[in-house]
Parts: sequence; structure tokens; C-alpha cells
Amino acid sequence: MALPVVVDAEYLKEIDKARRDLRALIANRNCAPIMLRLAWHDAGTYDAKTKTGGPNASIRNEEEFSHDANNGLKKAIDFCEEVKAKHPKISYADLYQLAGVVAVEVTGGPTVDFTPGRRDSKVSTREGRLPDAKQGVPHLRDIFYRMGLTDKDIVALSGAHTLGRAHPERSGFDGPWTEDPLKFDNSYFVGLLKEDATGLLKLPTDMALLDDPEFLKYVELYAKDEDAFFRDYAESHKKLSELGFVPSSKATSPKDGTILAQSAVGAAVTAAVVILGYLYEVHKRGK
Repeated sequence: MALPVVVDAEYLKEIDKARRDLRALIANRNCAPIMLRLAWHDAGTYDAKTKTGGPNASIRNEEEFSHDANNGLKKAIDFCEEVKAKHPKISYADLYQLAGVVAVEVTGGPTVDFTPGRRDSKVSTREGRLPDAKQGVPHLRDIFYRMGLTDKDIVALSGAHTLGRAHPERSGFDGPWTEDPLKFDNSYFVGLLKEDATGLLKLPTDMALLDDPEFLKYVELYAKDEDAFFRDYAESHKKLSELGFVPSSKATSPKDGTILAQSAVGAAVTAAVVILGYLYEVHKRGK
């Protein structure tokens, strides 16, 4: 089993540096879609009942990246290796999820909160835990409910098809979901509701979002309200990226990057001083 990741001040600095390197790499190579797919496919194997799979970088194992659902992802793994070489302290699991977060931001999407500290694993799950694009509503619910996600998560996360395109050598399907595959917006939902969206891809799993009333209400909301989509997407992406991951008490402070655990110690010391001062005053008055 991998050793725990120590999220100290030095680790946080490396995360910031890796974030900058990922921004440059993704922007220069226009690889946001495949980097996001890598992050998702690493996380999407999670089983909430057995507590197995999840964002633990097991996708870097040949056994796992060779799964049919992961066709083409070795390229994204190699891209991440370039960043890992510069920042060896960072776990692969954190790096892959950070790459997904940065991919969304670089293409104009919402800021997804990122908390580091994931452990790496060499244990791969069996093939079959990721969504099958040829399936419908029951399959989507089976897959995402197994992860511990909701109907809203299913639809919000599907909106990330605003990025990228399907490749026949990877999935058997061909074509983009939107007119601008490198821009993160709500156009996936807009196109999904258009019957005459000529030239745009609509997979069985995409059409499933129109076949179920619970899914459809979110599709319609996100098509007309991009802010609502961005808000819900950021929340769902964060949930996906943290499946099975319990952040350490040394989580980052959003303001200054200090360690909350250190702040807690400081608060405890302050409280002790106040209590001792109070006891001293009581003792003086009792004399």
C-alpha cells in the first residue's frame, strides 16, 4: 500500500507549480479534452460499497489503461509524466485530478475546488466499471449510483462533452458534440435539445438524458442558464475527483495557503493561555 501523502507547505508549493505547468502544457497542445478524460476515467472506477477504485492513479498501470474504455489515454498519461518529472513529490493521483481541473479552467469553464492528498495505488479494478456510450438510462444510473453520485451529477458531468470529440479508433463513434470542442460552455445542452443539430454527435447515453424526466429537467435548466450549469458542474466534478478520498486535516487555506492543522494548534494554544490566565486570576482573588 502506498504511503500517506504529507500535505505540508512544500507539497502545496509543488501543487501550485504543477498547476502552472499543466496550464502551459494544455494550452500549447490543445489537449484539454483528453486530460479531462484521464481524470474522469481514473476516478470513475469507484465503488461506494466496496470502497475500491477511484482517483488513485491506478489507470497508469498497463492492465488498466489497456481497458477498451481507456483507449487513447496512454497519450494523456505520457503528457502528465512530463509534469511529474518536474514535480516528483506530487502523487500521480493528485496530478491526474489536477490536470482535469486545469483542463476545465483553461477552456473557459468554472473553477473547480481542488484539495490535494490522494494516495497512489497499483491495484486496478476489473474492466466494466466505466460508462458504456451504447447504453441508456438504467445503465447510467447503475454506473453513477455505484459511485455514490446523483441524477444531477449525471447530467452536470455529461455537460463536459462540450469539450472534445469522439474518435472511431477509441470508441467506435466519430465527431464532436459541439461546434467548438475546445470551449467549455453550455452548448452541449443547447445542441442536445435541437432536433436539427446537423453534424454534431449524439450518443445513446446523450439521448438518454432526454428520455428520463428527472434528467431532462436538468438538461433544460442548463441549456438556458449557463451559470447554473457551471455551478453544478464544479460541485459534481469535485465530488467525482474525491470519490473514496478523505482529505487530511492539513487541507489548504483558501486565502493564504497555510495549513489548517497548524491553525488548529494555534487556536488550542491560545485557548490554553486564556484558561490559565483565568485560573490564575481566580487563584489570586481566593488568597
